Amino acid sequence: MTDRQNTIVCAFDPNSPRITAHHIHDWIYESLKLPETDVRMIQIDGPRRRVYIKFNNSDRALSVLQETAGRREFRHDNGELSIVHIDWAGMGVRRIRLANLPPEVPDRIIRGALSPYGEVTEVHADTWSKAYRYPVYNGIRIAVTKLKKTPTVAYDNSKYKGTNII
Repeated sequence: MTDRQNTIVCAFDPNSPRITAHHIHDWIYESLKLPETDVRMIQIDGPRRRVYIKFNNSDRALSVLQETAGRREFRHDNGELSIVHIDWAGMGVRRIRLANLPPEVPDRIIRGALSPYGEVTEVHADTWSKAYRYPVYNGIRIAVTKLKKTPTVAYDNSKYKGTNII
């Protein structure tokens, strides 16, 4: 997978009330003034309050970014006003879960293995919840990574005996 092309992301306030797809389409038409001929795709990521708009060409996407200066307002049905941040859509920051790692594997090895895919900003060990008797390390590491390309994961139990290969 590669970086998104000709695509902007509209990041709505994550603490704002949920917004319907109908309202989003109306907001795009009224606030961004986009005719249907400019828009190739609209993708809504509801839980993260993000809307991805793919354009037919990069010039139109760039003009929207320039015209909006990276922000627009959204008025909710209850009258609440939210600021929507607009930027180029990239791969973004992802939390990559790496399973079955013994505690002896140092974080620097994980950082090195993931560095071709982006900048690893944090690595931490996941633990069992406090609901269990032993809230200790569970063999999973979380690598917070600013992706520049998507890692491919191969899993072949017969060949690697349960090891995830990145």
